[in-house]
Amino acid sequence: MHEKTKGRVLILIAAVLWSSNGFFAKAPFFAEWPIEIDGIPVRGPLLAFWRALFATLVLLPFVRRPRWKKPMVPMVLAYVAMNYTFLNALTFSSEANAIWLQNTAPMWVFLVGVLALREPVHPRDGWLLGCSVLGIGLILWFEVQGQSLAGVIYGLGGGITYAGVVLSLRYLRGEDGAWLVMLNNLVATLVFLPLVLYRGIWPDAHQMLYLAAFGAFQMGIPYLLFARGLRYIAGHEAAGIVLLEPILVPVWVYLAWRHAPTYEFPAWWTLVGGTLILLGLLVRYGVVRFR
Repeated sequence: MHEKTKGRVLILIAAVLWSSNGFFAKAPFFAEWPIEIDGIPVRGPLLAFWRALFATLVLLPFVRRPRWKKPMVPMVLAYVAMNYTFLNALTFSSEANAIWLQNTAPMWVFLVGVLALREPVHPRDGWLLGCSVLGIGLILWFEVQGQSLAGVIYGLGGGITYAGVVLSLRYLRGEDGAWLVMLNNLVATLVFLPLVLYRGIWPDAHQMLYLAAFGAFQMGIPYLLFARGLRYIAGHEAAGIVLLEPILVPVWVYLAWRHAPTYEFPAWWTLVGGTLILLGLLVRYGVVRFR
């Protein structure tokens, strides 16, 4: 298999696995966990802790060449900040608003990767970037109406820090991918640990199995595939492929939890915006061509 094709396939699989986020986060098994206490978010950080912990444990056997380098400092900081800003965006805003604001990352990755890192640009990258900007812009135009300013700021912060993670993994592509991803999740686990100890909310056996799958299949394995895929393709191309994630999130949620009382069908602007992004991906990879 050609190296670029291999990289794209790895990123594509990672995006599909990442998109199971809604399936796990919207599961009714954690309904008794409080969303917040005294205005401070609880359920989100608790889920983040267990997800990062099990991702760390899953990735640990795959680590082959652990070594420390100074560029890993901004990578770890960006990863922790991404978790913090995204969780706060979920707290102060809607889930759709948070995930689409976070997925402004491809624009930041494109600008930094092309202008600063001199990464190669494909002639059809403009289609991918343009359709992504239009699709995300349409969704955000409607989603931010009535949303708190704090939610929008945290959401944009999530997009910027997510871009930082992508660029860092791309820059460190010569290092052991399992080590990089394990290190990120280990630090995230330590950051959220004090809240878990302070609240004293512990999962039962059934919840623990579910959280283990959450950490392994939604976080650990896809980030490992993503890091390895970045060895073969540019960061902005990888970030563009990952835009499949927010498109697939409502699909899995609908299939799994559409009968749950809290389920909400996606708004029309989400469907149209997602279609624009999908069109950009199809044009970029030659499935659809325009003369």
